[in-house]
Amino acid sequence: MESMVKKRVTVPLVCHGHSRPVVDLFYSPVTPDGFFLISASKDSSPMLRNGETGDWIGTFEGHKGAVWSCCLDTNALRAASGSADFTAKIWDALTGDELHSFEHKHIVRACAFSEDTHLLLTGGFEKILRIFDLNKPEAPPREVDKSPGSIRTVAWLHVDKTILSSCTDLEGVRLWDVRSGKIVQTLETNSPVTSAEVSQDGRYITTADGSTVKFWDANNFGLIKSYSMPCIMESASLEPKLGNRFIAGGEDMWVHVFCFNSGEEIACNKGHHGPVHCVRFSPGGESYASGSEDGTIRIWQTGPAADDGEMF
Repeated sequence: MESMVKKRVTVPLVCHGHSRPVVDLFYSPVTPDGFFLISASKDSSPMLRNGETGDWIGTFEGHKGAVWSCCLDTNALRAASGSADFTAKIWDALTGDELHSFEHKHIVRACAFSEDTHLLLTGGFEKILRIFDLNKPEAPPREVDKSPGSIRTVAWLHVDKTILSSCTDLEGVRLWDVRSGKIVQTLETNSPVTSAEVSQDGRYITTADGSTVKFWDANNFGLIKSYSMPCIMESASLEPKLGNRFIAGGEDMWVHVFCFNSGEEIACNKGHHGPVHCVRFSPGGESYASGSEDGTIRIWQTGPAADDGEMF
C-alpha cells in the first residue's frame, strides 16, 4: 500500500458528447495545425476533437445508423466513416460538410484512407473489400477477392501496396496484394481479431484477439511477441515513438499499459463505467485515448518512462 501512495495517479481528460457507446477512435498524424482525434459511436454522429486537449471541434451529421468506424486522411483535411446505414461517407474535416456517400448492400464495419489519401478502403458484413478512388468518386469501386468472413477491421501497409483485414467470425488476419487482389499471407490467431493497427513507422502490426495481444513483423509477417492478457481485450495500440510500451482495453473496463519487451503490466487506468471498445496512442506517444460502452472518451497522459517507477 505504501508503494502505491508514492505513485502519482493519472487523471484523464474526460470527453463527453456521445449519447451511445464509443466503438472506434483514430488519431491523425501531426499536421501544421496540431493533431486531431475522431470518434465513432452507435449514436450515428462521428465527432472531431483537438487531439491534445480533447476539446470538441465538430460533429459530422448525416448517418442514419450506428457508426462503426472512422478515420482521418494524412493531412486531417477529410474524415471517413462506415455505418450500419449501409454507407461509407467522406466528410470535409474543416467544414463538416458531407463530400461523398458510398452505398453498400450491408453494414460497413471498417474504413481506411490510403497513405497517399487518394483511396478509401471499406469492408463489412457483405464480405467484400472495396477500394474507392476519391479522385473519381462516381466511378464504381474496385472489389478485392471475396473475404472468407464478415469484415471487422481493415488497414493499408507497404505504401498502399498491401491491405489487411480481419473477420468478425473467423480467426486470423489476412494480407491482400492490392495489385492482384489475392490473399498473400494469413497471420494465425486463436480467436477473431477485433483490433489491428499498423505502427506509425510501418514496422509492426499489433493485433488483439480474445485475451491475447500479438505483435507481427509487417514486412516478413513473422510473430515477434505474443502476450496473454488479464481479460478479453477488444483493442490494443503500440506506443509510436519509442515502441517500448503498449496499451490494451477490454471487458474489465480498465485501460492497461504494458512493457513491450517483457509484457509486464506497468499501469492500470480506471475510470470507465463500461467495457473499453477502443484504445489508441496519440501520434507523438505523449497521451492515449480510450472509448467505452459508457459513451465517453478518456485521454490519458503517458507519463514518465517505465524505469523511474512512476508510471501511474
